[in-house]
Amino acid sequence: MAEIKYDIKRGADVYRLIYHARLRSWILKGVIKRGEAIVWRSGLSGWRKPEDLEELKPYFRQKDKEDLKRKKQEIKPGPFPKKRIKNILIIEDEEDLCWLLSNTLKDKGYNVIIANTISEGAACLKESLDLVFLDLKLPDGDGMDILPKIKEITSETLVAIISAYGSEERMEEARAKGVYSFINKPFTEERILDLLSQISGQAIED
Repeated sequence: MAEIKYDIKRGADVYRLIYHARLRSWILKGVIKRGEAIVWRSGLSGWRKPEDLEELKPYFRQKDKEDLKRKKQEIKPGPFPKKRIKNILIIEDEEDLCWLLSNTLKDKGYNVIIANTISEGAACLKESLDLVFLDLKLPDGDGMDILPKIKEITSETLVAIISAYGSEERMEEARAKGVYSFINKPFTEERILDLLSQISGQAIED
């Protein structure tokens, strides 16, 4: 049987002929959430919310379970510094995640730079950076390796690890190296905005 294809509307964006596997990935990564997108496929009389389709409901339930599990495991940031955040660097090699994060942050008025490797990230480091979202598993090594370089340029830059490999040992290592927060993948836009609002001491406006 041929794989199911969908058309997806999310805000002003329309994505056509998205394969089932791709849509599943977007749901599990939080790119597509309940109530914010509609889908169409062969056999439907009109557009539907993805969470209403029987073949997609299991992925939303799985995402809920994973979010709850990660929330319980996640280490909480230290005392919030009430720091104004403006310039953000994302060091991450997953294209979908970079797209999700950068669009979310730019929509809220942040200046965002994206790097896909440790070497690219090192080239983007500068004193004006306020926050770095850092993946651990990158094509050219362990994200932890760039932490000394970040702190060397400016000790004021906050680092938030984003990783699907959030073992207790890795979290302890992150704490010891001055990481501000450790966020498990997959995560939602709301999780990121909540972190930023707590850092600044102000709610992020819609």
